Amino acid sequence: MKWKFATRAIRIGSEADTSTGATIPPVYLTSTYTQKIPGEPIDGYDYSRCKNPSRDSFARCIASLENTKHAIATTSGLAAVNIIMQSLPAKSNIIVVDDIYGGAYRQFTTVLNNYHNYHFCDTTNLDNLENLCKKLGNIAMIWLETPTNPLLKVTDLSGAVQIAKKYGAKTVVDNTFLTPYLQNPIEFGVDIVMHSATKYINGHTDLTAGIIATNDDDFHNKMLHVQKTIGNGLSPMESWLALRGVKTLEVRMERHQQNAKKIAEFLEKHPKIQSVIYPGFKNFKGYEIMKKNCNQNFTGGGMISFYIDTNFTGAAKFLGNLKVVQLAESLGGIESLVCIPARMTHASVPKELREKNGITDNLIRLSVGIENIDDLILDIEEALKFC
Repeated sequence: MKWKFATRAIRIGSEADTSTGATIPPVYLTSTYTQKIPGEPIDGYDYSRCKNPSRDSFARCIASLENTKHAIATTSGLAAVNIIMQSLPAKSNIIVVDDIYGGAYRQFTTVLNNYHNYHFCDTTNLDNLENLCKKLGNIAMIWLETPTNPLLKVTDLSGAVQIAKKYGAKTVVDNTFLTPYLQNPIEFGVDIVMHSATKYINGHTDLTAGIIATNDDDFHNKMLHVQKTIGNGLSPMESWLALRGVKTLEVRMERHQQNAKKIAEFLEKHPKIQSVIYPGFKNFKGYEIMKKNCNQNFTGGGMISFYIDTNFTGAAKFLGNLKVVQLAESLGGIESLVCIPARMTHASVPKELREKNGITDNLIRLSVGIENIDDLILDIEEALKFC
């Protein structure tokens, strides 16, 4: 019998310690491991940069939740991005969703811009993706976010995978916004799923981490080699904390979604709000595709983007007068966080490109936490009076 999601989140990777019976396994704060025979470490544990029981426990849990054979825990989401990129042959053609997280955009266009050839594409239109594949001919990878950050644009996963397979490309999905509780890209034939585990996976805004999950044995081994060589494996303490955090993912995501829907409905009716982007609305562009991509747990997710009817100064006044919701980068924690992507998370994206994509100074990204919903709505309502 395969356990349900909540049971796997709590039990996989958290088996009782075999030596003491401790219900919660310890943190393995060791840098090295004693060997009885030279070159024959116990269970492959020789040095914690390469392998650590705490890191392995967290990775096993996420692999179970994403329905994959393998997972790798990294020091951040961007470290996960880098490992995937370093595992490809140099000068690969990589197609990237155009509305990508600003940190990934910066990595692709600066640090790795001479290592691979990056081609940005509006993958919400599969004809765009197909035409670009035809033009390039040889493609190594298609990199997707669905929904995207911060505009929540949606790509049809099954359609994108069909195109990728036609051209021999691997597909990657950044699943940070939805988590495996709401969306399992592997079920659509996606090759690799990654997360900034800093966000919903951990859920408590107290560590940075990344995760990569796959069923591809060969590519998994390549990524392990890169991680071992570069040395960006997640630390034992952060692995233990992340494993503790993911245990409550199901109950947190349910509350995130409940609160987000009520706030989105409030914002949609407010006279100072131009428009609301929320995947739980039936008039959301891509709603049917989102429902197709997601499982039965999806009711809209915990992220909302909206445009205030003001300029940057007015938007800043709104943010500055919030008391419960906090002005900060990041998302997916138990506390509500808000930002202006154009000035914060996506500031590294050129202004003309940001504005072309709709990331303007009056666009607000709200990560809805699990606080009392009445307090959240009242806080937003009061702060809007200042813009």
